[in-house]
Amino acid sequence: MSGQEAGREVEMIQFRVGDPIVYHKPKSSFCPGPRAKQVYPLQHGESYHYVVDKFWKVAKVNDDGTLEVVTRTGKKHRLDACDPNITKAHLLHHILYRKRFPGLSEES
Repeated sequence: MSGQEAGREVEMIQFRVGDPIVYHKPKSSFCPGPRAKQVYPLQHGESYHYVVDKFWKVAKVNDDGTLEVVTRTGKKHRLDACDPNITKAHLLHHILYRKRFPGLSEES
C-alpha cells in the first residue's frame, strides 16, 4: 500500500454514516447571498468569489475514498473524503444550525 493510499484510508476512518458535516462550498456570482463568507471581488470587480457553508450528513462511506452525502432537501452528492472543504460538524454547529442539517431516517 502506498503512502497516498494509507492517507486516504486514515481519512475514510474519520467519517461514519450519519456524521453531520459542514461543506464549505466555493461559489461565484454578481450578488452574494446573506450566508456568504470570505467574500472578495474577482478581477475587474464585476463579480464576487465567496464560500457558503452547507450542512449535510454522510449517507455512505465508499471503499474508493469517497463519501455519499445527503442535503437537507434530499439531494445526494459524492465527495472525496480528503476534500479540504469538508469538516466534521462540531457540537456547537449541530446546536446552532440543527434545522439546516438533514435527517437520515427517510433514507433508511
